Amino acid sequence: MPADPAALPAERITGAPEERGRTASLASKIGRGAGAGGRVRAMVAVIADRIMETAPRIPVRDLATLRAQFPGLTPEDLADKLVAGACKGTAAVGAGVGAAAMLPVPPAMPAELAAEVTGVASVEIKLIAELHEVYGLRPAGNFRQRGMAYLASWTQERGIEITKPASLNVALGVQMRRELRQQIMKRTLRNLPNLTPFMIGASVGAFMNRRDTRKLAEKIRKDLRTKQVSWDALPDSAPARPEQGPLPPPGG
Repeated sequence: MPADPAALPAERITGAPEERGRTASLASKIGRGAGAGGRVRAMVAVIADRIMETAPRIPVRDLATLRAQFPGLTPEDLADKLVAGACKGTAAVGAGVGAAAMLPVPPAMPAELAAEVTGVASVEIKLIAELHEVYGLRPAGNFRQRGMAYLASWTQERGIEITKPASLNVALGVQMRRELRQQIMKRTLRNLPNLTPFMIGASVGAFMNRRDTRKLAEKIRKDLRTKQVSWDALPDSAPARPEQGPLPPPGG
């Protein structure tokens, strides 16, 4: 994301470090709140908006792609693979933000924290979407509708009720936005130790993110298992066969 150009002249006047890109954009928006309470509310609102913008654009592998990439696995084995990969991803995000905390740039810390929550949410929403694929419970709708449904699942920490169309529309409601902000606030408070200086935050951030992602995955999988649909009952769920050249002549 491009930097907020309005922030650059002020930086030249005050001599503050010039920040660009995604962190600068977040820092600029967060800084508009009045006082500490206003900055916290502004940060949560910015993170919520960023996550809602990102959710429908997160690339999700369908069941056929997953089975082709991980051949021969059962649904539970495949789900284990996905969870392990997501835990590794969120741990890397936490370690990166924890390491950045050692830099003497206190004004950037709210933006670093916001970037971490957004990054972790993206990894976990992708995990939730692919777990729904593995358990044969892809929700109806287009990419945006499914993305918002997966966001609601992340917010509520439970699987999607695909048999109840009303539950797929809740992602656009006021209640869902409120729940999203509450979830973000909870994650933000949990992630504060990641900003501990002198590199302690790197290990703390990696551990906490890995633990939280695994807990979330356990909740989602427990919920999805009760409604699981067998792969054999799904249309077009078999992995595509690899392309092959022409068969050799008999005896060739």
